[in-house]
Amino acid sequence: MSSKLFVAYKPTGMSSNQLLGRIKRRFGEKKAGYSGTLDPFAKGVLIVAFGNHGRLFRFLNKAPKRYRATLWLGAYSPTLDIEKIEDIDTIAPIPKETLIQAIESLKGELTYLPPKYSAKRLNGKRAYEFARAGIEVELKSVTSTIYDIHLVHYCHPFVTFEATVSEGSYIRSLGELIANKLGCNGALSALERLNEGQFVYDDERPIDIKKALGIPKNCYNGNGESILLGQPLSKEDFEIHANGTYWIDNGDTISVLEFTDEKIHYLLNKVAAC
Repeated sequence: MSSKLFVAYKPTGMSSNQLLGRIKRRFGEKKAGYSGTLDPFAKGVLIVAFGNHGRLFRFLNKAPKRYRATLWLGAYSPTLDIEKIEDIDTIAPIPKETLIQAIESLKGELTYLPPKYSAKRLNGKRAYEFARAGIEVELKSVTSTIYDIHLVHYCHPFVTFEATVSEGSYIRSLGELIANKLGCNGALSALERLNEGQFVYDDERPIDIKKALGIPKNCYNGNGESILLGQPLSKEDFEIHANGTYWIDNGDTISVLEFTDEKIHYLLNKVAAC
């Protein structure tokens, strides 16, 4: 079994799990995982890990995320995408200036309801499990940062926009908000994740772990064998003493340590750096 971290590209029409299964068979790997599930109708970048590299997911610099979406004006779908289109209203073309205003009004910190058909957890289950069973549940609003959102193309009734957002954002909900501002229903007919933070599709080349971490680096001035052996450590032997989570360069491997008032905890140790 090998350890590897890379960016795959999921095509539309398959689940993230189905793509992972194909990748495992192609590389002959048994242990693999991915970060950031994409809906079956969506396509785009998916970070994949073999071996123990899946433990690095939570430390990667994966934000902000950028998406390109196409909104079908007049289409109603409870899933807010093309998987369950139930009704289509014919609406008049909308002035481009009105579209731009509606789209760009979402920029900044935004509080809204996630889709009923989403992977958001509620009472130990995913929201889509309740929705598929016909059970009405009350979802709590979420707050996202919309760093940038702008119109890319308009060919009535399809509006293509790009959004750069914080983690945990729901692009289908953004599409619904835009449609509501325009006084109509709307559902996404296409969705592509262009990047997750610094991660873009690059022919599945291995990621340089030391350049991909979203936590600060700290330097250990003591005997390096102490870290490799997982021995107790003292803050005084590091360049940075403040509480926090840091990665340590061991040469061919890295370690991730958590500094608290009481002690230094090993979160990861001796993980291959490529």
